[in-house]
Amino acid sequence: MNLRPFAAAIIALSASQTALAAGQLVLNSDVFVERTELRGGKPFVVLAEPEAVTPGDRLVFVLRYRNEGNAPASNMVITNPLPSAVAYHDAQGADVSVDGGRSWGSLANIRIPLRDGSTRAARSEDVTHIRWQLAGTVPAGGEGNLKFRGIVR
Repeated sequence: MNLRPFAAAIIALSASQTALAAGQLVLNSDVFVERTELRGGKPFVVLAEPEAVTPGDRLVFVLRYRNEGNAPASNMVITNPLPSAVAYHDAQGADVSVDGGRSWGSLANIRIPLRDGSTRAARSEDVTHIRWQLAGTVPAGGEGNLKFRGIVR
C-alpha cells in the first residue's frame, strides 16, 4: 500500500472552534513506519519514511500543532479519525472513540453493545477516533506534538 495519499488523508484533524475560527491553530501530520534493524548485532528501532506498507507494519503518526495567532489559545481539543486501514495500537494522554466520535473514554473502560443486548470489552481494532484535550494554554507561537501508533490491517 502506498502511504503518500494515505498520509494526506489522516490530516483530517479538528481542533477547538475558537482557535480555528481565529485562524490560530495550524495542524500538520506525518506518518512513519517503525522498523527494527540490527546494528552491531543488536536490534535498534528506527522510524522510516513509508514508501509501501504491508499488513502488520507498525506505524507512528506525529501530529504537530502551532498557535500562529497573536493570543494564547486555551481549551484545545484535537481529534484525529483513525484511517480504516489502520488498527489502533496506543496514544499516550488520549481518549478514544469506537463509535465515530460520539462518545469517548479510555479503551479499557469502553464496552461494545452486542445484538443480543450484552456487551463486550472494546478492542484496539474497534477504535475509530483519537482525541487529546490539551491542558492549559498554548501561547502565541507555541507549538507541540502528539503521537499515536497503529498497525496496518
